[in-house]
Amino acid sequence: MKQEYCTSTQHPKWFGLAVQSLIILSQGDVKTCPSMELAKSLQSEPSLLRRILSVLAKKGLIGTREGRDGGYHLMKPAESIRLVDVYDAFRADSRLSCGIIETAGTHPLGKSMKSALEDITQEMDNSMRDVLSKYTIADIVKQLEAQL
Repeated sequence: MKQEYCTSTQHPKWFGLAVQSLIILSQGDVKTCPSMELAKSLQSEPSLLRRILSVLAKKGLIGTREGRDGGYHLMKPAESIRLVDVYDAFRADSRLSCGIIETAGTHPLGKSMKSALEDITQEMDNSMRDVLSKYTIADIVKQLEAQL
């Protein structure tokens, strides 16, 4: 495992904020939504949310429009945005299991543990990706609507 794979300013909560942003953007009456409005809806810091939205835009999940009526919008239908796509957008820099590997020291036991933990965390990551592959943004919206 590359060392830089586990070092990032990104945080696992970015996934949750990204999914919630995509849900808001998937609403039928939303054409574009400014980052300030999204941040207010999610009770999040606007600059943090803009960094998250920037990642989603680079991955082609959302687009941006500048100007008075500008903001963010979905680039694909909510039915085609799988949660694993969102996870993968942030995964390269913030795999959730990195903290586990980072606990292994440089002493002999730590070196052996690091190897064993890398195998386990890779399996954990694969399992997470399998689960997230089953759900789309539209699926989450349906669950939310059923609760109302």
